[in-house]
Amino acid sequence: MLEVHDLEVSYGTVHAVRGLSLAVGAGEVVSLLGPNGAGKTSTLRAITSLEPYHGSIRFDGKEVRGLGTEGCAKAGLIHVPEGRHVFPSLSVHENLQVGATAARGRAGYSFDDVYDLFPTLQNLRTREGWALSGGEQQMVAIGRALVAAPRLLLLDEPSLGLAPIVVKAVFQALGQVRASTPILIVEQNTATALTLADHGTVIVNGQAVLRGTATELADRRAILNSYLGQEEITA
Repeated sequence: MLEVHDLEVSYGTVHAVRGLSLAVGAGEVVSLLGPNGAGKTSTLRAITSLEPYHGSIRFDGKEVRGLGTEGCAKAGLIHVPEGRHVFPSLSVHENLQVGATAARGRAGYSFDDVYDLFPTLQNLRTREGWALSGGEQQMVAIGRALVAAPRLLLLDEPSLGLAPIVVKAVFQALGQVRASTPILIVEQNTATALTLADHGTVIVNGQAVLRGTATELADRRAILNSYLGQEEITA
């Protein structure tokens, strides 16, 4: 479904991503791991044509460079960026309605489906985005993406800044989403990401340094920790 080959992303003289290749197949969840500044966000931005790039990114056989950002969304390549970015003056339900504009007739999640996935939002339908907590905003951002009927869902740090109980709720919902929607996820919580993912790629300084199934990466804890600058992985 998604094929990235020899990806290069640069900002002036800074090479954020260098020769990265990865793939996401139908029905798969792939996690992109790495320390801060490794090039993970730049990779997602290139995939949705938000950043210029060299190399090849093909979604459903088509180069995304030719699609452009709007074309990527209309094709079902839906990106939930780091920081959530809900519309502050729109209500929860209005934010979800914005997502429907990218669905283009594809069968996807209904509004009721989103409220079932995130029961917390049930009683917040009329609350404006600016008045939501960080966790509530993340639920809205993911819900808005689901209403857009993604054929591939890209998630950038969905647990960032959230309380553990909220992280648990978000990943429980993603566990249900993965049954019908392939996912490429960038996540700082390595253990949580690997419980969701089938495969993972670790990048450091924009380059892939370690690949494997989620089980293989979890078993190679010491090596993974050394790349990520962590002392341990906790479940």
